[in-house]
Amino acid sequence: MKAKKLTLAMLGLVSAFTLAACSNSQDIITMKGGTITVDEFYEEVKTDQSAQQRLTTMVISKVANDNYGDKVDKKQVDKQFKETKEQFGDSFSQQLAMAGMTEDSYKDSIKDGLAFQEMLKAHIKITDKDLKEIWATYHPDVDVQLISVNEEDKAKDLAEKAKSEDFAKLAKENSTHASATDEGKVTIKSTDTTLPEEVKEAAYKLKDGEVSDLITVSGFNGYEETKEFYIVKMVKNKEKGNDMTPYKKELKKIATDQKMSDQAFQTKVLGDEFKKANVKVKDKDLTSLLAAFLPQEEKTNKTKENKKTEKKDTKKEDDKKEEKTDETK
Repeated sequence: MKAKKLTLAMLGLVSAFTLAACSNSQDIITMKGGTITVDEFYEEVKTDQSAQQRLTTMVISKVANDNYGDKVDKKQVDKQFKETKEQFGDSFSQQLAMAGMTEDSYKDSIKDGLAFQEMLKAHIKITDKDLKEIWATYHPDVDVQLISVNEEDKAKDLAEKAKSEDFAKLAKENSTHASATDEGKVTIKSTDTTLPEEVKEAAYKLKDGEVSDLITVSGFNGYEETKEFYIVKMVKNKEKGNDMTPYKKELKKIATDQKMSDQAFQTKVLGDEFKKANVKVKDKDLTSLLAAFLPQEEKTNKTKENKKTEKKDTKKEDDKKEEKTDETK
């Protein structure tokens, strides 16, 4: 669950907007010697980065819900809510409280997320070219057993033993991977991001029952180089062949997921939807808030309008100069 840690500034901004709709001069705090008005509070919190992020989220949620909220099935919301609640167990209520949410407001946030996904899906068009690009690096699911350790000497010893000894037992007793409790059993998917590419590529080359050589994966944890060592045993491999037709449904899902997670695509969709919804920022101090989502067309039109204005001004100046010249003559 993505905890929505609403800061005081975020909550304050929402309150300020609500109060401002009623009366901009309304007092929200009174004390001896003065008051704090909605206007004063709004001016104070509106430039806060957290508050601006919250406002952006409010705009996105509003546009998505108004136009795509009817496509969200309540069963989807309830299913996701139930899964999250089960995942956190007894600490679920505490997590909600820390996020400043209730069960109802969390369900609302789930609906917001699903409406946003529906909005993205409405703009996705998958072409044969997209499918062919996915197909080039695609591999059907394969079942393997693996051992993962971070000590090189131990890894070399295990790599030797894995060729002849019980792989399942070695994995259960030595592997640091989460699959150790299940004898190292893992299904590798083409879209899997939990395993390093080096491990996946090595696995795909194995025949059923074959054990890989030691696979070394180098990384960086922020301050030093790290190394993780893997040994893979192929349980069931599968060749994809040359015909992608049987895999089209899966390829389309992969292509769709990739588009939906692409930042540039999301920005383009939001720009189009904001334009369609005629979203305008009325406060000059917040004009940059949604600038990233403005369609390029709108920016271009503004540039053209500015150039036209400049030309008109230049022509007026030229006309004035000509009039003065005529008067002199």
